[in-house]
Amino acid sequence: MAKSYNIMIMGASYGSLLGTKLAMAGHNCTLVCLPEEADLINKNGQTVRMPIRGRDGLVEIHSKQLPGKLSGATTKQVNPADFDLIGLAMQEPQYGSPGVRELLDAVGKSGKPCMSIMNMPPLPYLARIPGLDMNALRDAYTAPEVWDNVLPDNITLASPDPQAFRPPEEPTNILQVSLPTNFKVARFKSDAATAMLRQLQKDIEDIRFDPGDGKKIELPVKLKVHDSVFVPLAKWAMLITGNYRCIQKDDMRPIKEAVHSSPQVSEYVYNWVKDICVSVGAKPQDMVPFEKYAAASEGLAKPSSAARALFGGAKNIERVDKVVYTVARAQGKGLSVLDETVAMVDARLAKNRKA
Repeated sequence: MAKSYNIMIMGASYGSLLGTKLAMAGHNCTLVCLPEEADLINKNGQTVRMPIRGRDGLVEIHSKQLPGKLSGATTKQVNPADFDLIGLAMQEPQYGSPGVRELLDAVGKSGKPCMSIMNMPPLPYLARIPGLDMNALRDAYTAPEVWDNVLPDNITLASPDPQAFRPPEEPTNILQVSLPTNFKVARFKSDAATAMLRQLQKDIEDIRFDPGDGKKIELPVKLKVHDSVFVPLAKWAMLITGNYRCIQKDDMRPIKEAVHSSPQVSEYVYNWVKDICVSVGAKPQDMVPFEKYAAASEGLAKPSSAARALFGGAKNIERVDKVVYTVARAQGKGLSVLDETVAMVDARLAKNRKA
């Protein structure tokens, strides 16, 4: 390994998956989270469970046994200037909350390179895509002003394709991976920051892990660096086809059911969103074929996090549906399925806020 990097990740739930992989590769990672979460991580470490093709059961990775250090901290205990890279792993509405808002502002002013693994692309990342109406897109964000000091040159996006959840009956320092795919990250504008990403990619690929039987194995969930800024947008078609179509008028359904209950509709929606990405500059090869997504969604037996939050009473959720809707409308394009989704989410959010 060429150098050990110090990395701060805002968000200890989904962020702990990337953080654990980085610690396995020998890097030091600080997860910014709530005080009780930070205390638990510092006391007992973080445990990530993941399925491995060809093996029964789940492999458990314990952060206390890794070459790199994984620790927890609150927003007031970190200074972005102390880190080489900042990871953004919270859901978009959380960046407007007290403490997090001020830390994100400090991150922007520090000029440190930021890699988002959010479903919702940060506003300054969208500014790297020529021709988008940035003013119109601000309406899709809970608190768009919190991104104003993060420069487009300093931010990139990784498509958060791996699926993971905290088992509800377990402590918060346990994360279970349900779909062990890769984080596909676009390069930074800067060559130096991109070189750091490529080094992290190599270090993660070099990991060999002993699950307890003395045989070192390769683990899934890699970091793959791409030159195209459009590669992470491949997630848009997946989110609109599966995650947001979990949301029904009065209930929610699993992602698998959203995709496979009407496969022809799903394929049409998926390809329509892909075409929107291509119309703003993506190449067809930047996108993921519907067949590959449909096969992966067979294993997604829970409703999406957006649907669970919405029906759990959330006043704000990530609005990738609104981002895609806004980008399409600017081109004079529309899709009735997406229009219905946006309207249903708007109505449920209004109901939650009123309650």
